Amino acid sequence: MANKRFLMNAGRTTKQGQQINVGKDSPEYQTIVNTITMHPDDMKEAGIAAGAMVRVRSDNGEALFQCKEGKVPQGMIFVPYGPPTCRLMGQTTDGTGMPTSKGWEVEVEPA
Repeated sequence: MANKRFLMNAGRTTKQGQQINVGKDSPEYQTIVNTITMHPDDMKEAGIAAGAMVRVRSDNGEALFQCKEGKVPQGMIFVPYGPPTCRLMGQTTDGTGMPTSKGWEVEVEPA
């Protein structure tokens, strides 16, 4: 990995929780889990426009997301849990049964 690295934190959103009743295959749910949030200054530095598609790479894999500006600290991205984040996280669960999802180092670049 040669580009600037960011810390990726994955989690559930309230909208994601509401959409679970509609179903994970719904377009609304898919939009949620296929969107990352970055600090506006990080987006500018990386040459990423709001709404653009980005490639996120970790040591475990890569995935494509739509990027939006948001209130996250510089140097960090937020990604809702979903199939794309599973491609980025490793298989280590530390005995919890769920892969570690916080603090992954990733690269983000325009797709």
